[in-house]
This record gives sequence, C-alpha cells and structure tokens, in this order.
Amino acid sequence: MTLQRLVSSAPLSRRALLQRAIAGCAVALLAGCGRRKPRGSVVAAGATVLALGDSLTSGTGATPATSYPAVLAGLSGWSVVNAGVPGDTSAQALQRLPALLQEHQPALVLVSIGGNDLLRRLPEADTRANLRRICELARDAGAQVLLLAVPQPSLVAAVTGSLRDHPMYAELAQALQLPLQVDGWATVLADESLRADRIHAKARGYAQMARSVYDTALAAGLAERR
Repeated sequence: MTLQRLVSSAPLSRRALLQRAIAGCAVALLAGCGRRKPRGSVVAAGATVLALGDSLTSGTGATPATSYPAVLAGLSGWSVVNAGVPGDTSAQALQRLPALLQEHQPALVLVSIGGNDLLRRLPEADTRANLRRICELARDAGAQVLLLAVPQPSLVAAVTGSLRDHPMYAELAQALQLPLQVDGWATVLADESLRADRIHAKARGYAQMARSVYDTALAAGLAERR
C-alpha cells in the first residue's frame, strides 16, 4: 500500500497524525541533505598550497622542518607555503592575505587562524567576520579552502585533556559550505606528550596535526592517497 492510500484510508484523527509524521520525515531528509559534507576537487601533487596561520602554523615549539605544513608537504606531495606568523590575529592574517594570494596563486588555502583573538578575548564578531572574509578572498582568487578549527582556550580543559573546537569554525564552514578539519589542534594541545608548552605543539604534535589535515583533505576529495 502506498503512503497516499494509507493516509486516505485512515480515520481522520489517525490521518492527521500520519500526515504530520510524513511531513516530519521529509523535513528530516532535507535537513540531512543540507548537512552533507562539502566535496572538493583533487589538488594535484606539486600544486601550491598556502598554509595561513599564526605560531601553530609557523611551527613554534619545534623547527621549520617539523612544522605541520612541512610534514603535510611530505605526505601529500604538495608544495606547501608556510605563511604562519607568530602572534598574528585574524585581522593581521586578513591584511597579509591579498599579497600572499597574488604571489603564490595557490590551488588550496589552509586557514588556521583565530587562536590569538581568543586568547586576547577580542570581539568574537570581529574574528568571525575576518575568518569569513579570509575564506571569501581565497575563493575569489580561485583557490579552494580547507578550514582548520581552533579550540576554545581553557587552562582547565587543557590540563584535563578535554579541549573542544570553538563552535564558530563549524558554523562558518556550514555557512560557506567549506570542508572543516575538526579536533585537530584540540587533540594535540590537550595531550601533554604532544605539547612544547600550553599553547604550542612539539614536533610529534605537528606531525599528528599534519596527518589529521591530510586525512581531512582525503575525505573531502581534496587529495588522493599516494
């Protein structure tokens, strides 16, 4: 029996309940489609990838050769430009970005910025707007974007190993339909064995982060396993 015949043959009270249930299922299905993870195009080996960020991108706590962009280059075969500047805020990264895009013309931009905004308690609305503009500028320049979530700063959470991504990254990724790397920095910085200090990784931590970024890129269709 079809759904339409089932509804039409039911008593009035049951008919109303069935109609509501069917409508609810339809809404749930549509919502599920809306949450489908964005898929990108494969970035070929040798292509230029720009890693935009702060000290976590530059590799503070380790060496340039063991920073996450350097390790990611070895995993992916990409030519990864380390554009991490220690102490940078989202506003400063946004200011630097146009020149970086013009110079390197990347196929992909990895956006890992906002940690210093959160540590300094800068207005969240400003950070969110800067992140959005960074992603939009990268896209306008012809690059794909992979957003890397930054955790909410919490000394207690860091000590107890329970850091969590700040929710604005997931919200922005959903709004712009961007692939998002989740629990990358949060996992590394919550593990004392992977940290050089409270807010920076050591070489092992950056290596784990690079693998996590690469796995996210594979899942998002941005990379092919080598």
